[in-house]
Amino acid sequence: MVAARRRDTNAEAGSGRELFSVGDLARQAQVSPRTIRYYEEVGLLKTARRYAGGRRAFDGDALQRLRFIGRLKRLGLTLKEIGHLNEVFAVQHSTGDMLSALDGLLERHLASITETVKELTALRADIGAYQGHVRERMQRLTPGRRSSG
Repeated sequence: MVAARRRDTNAEAGSGRELFSVGDLARQAQVSPRTIRYYEEVGLLKTARRYAGGRRAFDGDALQRLRFIGRLKRLGLTLKEIGHLNEVFAVQHSTGDMLSALDGLLERHLASITETVKELTALRADIGAYQGHVRERMQRLTPGRRSSG
């Protein structure tokens, strides 16, 4: 089996930085190569370098970014929101500002989830009450005879 990582001394001129092909990066980050290409298209991920023939190489920062994006997606953030965090970081060059923006997004998502849980709890109670009503009606029906209404 081919090693998941390989050193490319030509790519980084002796810097020792490990570079990943699209396939290697996809395996390491547990995403599809298409996801990586899409994230590049929408600006969530930058290619470390392109070789002749268009082959792309990514560094360890890309792997960390993919894992971060995956974590944020699991927490319910949209790609648009994740893109906004990238913009905050790019414009202000500050991890602190990006984290502050992330904190605000997470707070809004938490409030939304809390409201959804309340609504679902009320819905569960409504369904249970109506199911009780239906079962009472079923018990009143005598076998073989059905009343309408």
